[in-house]
Amino acid sequence: MNPSPPFRCQVKLLAILLVCILAPALTWANTPKGYVCTRTTSPVQIDGSLDEFVWQEASWSEPFVDIQGEGLPEPRFKTVVAMTWDDSFFYVAARMEEPHLWATYNQRDMVIYHENDFEVFIDPDGDTHNYYELEVNALNTVWDLLLTKPYRDGGHAIDHWDIGGLKTAVQLDGTLNNPTDTDTGWTVEIAFPWDALSEAAGKPTLPQPGDQWHVNFSRVQWHIEPDGKQGYRKQINPETGESYPEDNWVWSPQGEIAMHMPEKWGVVQFADSVRNRLHPLPYAEERDLLWTIYNRQQEHHAKHGAYADLNKIRYGLLTHSADPTITLYPGGFIASLNVYGGTLTIREDGLIRVVRD
Repeated sequence: MNPSPPFRCQVKLLAILLVCILAPALTWANTPKGYVCTRTTSPVQIDGSLDEFVWQEASWSEPFVDIQGEGLPEPRFKTVVAMTWDDSFFYVAARMEEPHLWATYNQRDMVIYHENDFEVFIDPDGDTHNYYELEVNALNTVWDLLLTKPYRDGGHAIDHWDIGGLKTAVQLDGTLNNPTDTDTGWTVEIAFPWDALSEAAGKPTLPQPGDQWHVNFSRVQWHIEPDGKQGYRKQINPETGESYPEDNWVWSPQGEIAMHMPEKWGVVQFADSVRNRLHPLPYAEERDLLWTIYNRQQEHHAKHGAYADLNKIRYGLLTHSADPTITLYPGGFIASLNVYGGTLTIREDGLIRVVRD
């Protein structure tokens, strides 16, 4: 028996309502990872060896996943990270399986990700602007950048900027650029000085226990094959005549192939004891709502050449104790939500922050 037309209309309306209600949640299907970074009282020698007591006692992450998140194949090789800190540095260590160690870039600020590398992204204040990127390869060549804001928002990289006092080291378990054998992998050890990180944070960056930073890690891995001149070369897809695309493996999945989305990075919470628990990110639901508004505004601007008032983009927005407001001005907008202690705002260029009362 076929449903009556009124019943079919009711079902269709219910389906539309469910899609509208769930749309913001679907945008954020990959929940950012969290990590409690415990202060160390042991000395850390930056030499690439991770046999020290501090790394034996550290909490190691789950293996990296594809940057796009759930439903994608597991990475071909395992990658894990650990973190710690003291009064002078924020320390990062990584272990990477690698059967074919390959690196030829040997000058600072070369575009390291054109070969295999390990990358760190840090946004101390979580506003998505003025954040750091560091790339390291198996030769311990580094590329350090200061990003004014994400590329999608008109930002640019200041690649001649250097992290003053940065310490990095790698250790290889195998032979570099030698396709005649099978290697085991490599390790990276990094020390970021607090003074250098404070340049973009707009405040002293020696954290207090409980402070949370937005951080993520990426591993770029190319498909390679033996090459008599350089040891290895990128494999070429015979159908396109171009090299196969690189794999992007990350600690906290981004949901798409794009690292420069700081709002989707993981959360690192600094602690003075292993007994500290990870706290929820403040205003997480409100942040998600504002990012949904931001994304809809970008879509509206792409179609109509202008940003919209709330009535034109509010379909399916989840309700909150305080409804969002949008203020339009020439070339931009500010979306706002009242939160405890102030107002959470986002601009057309993705700058998100709390304006205190």
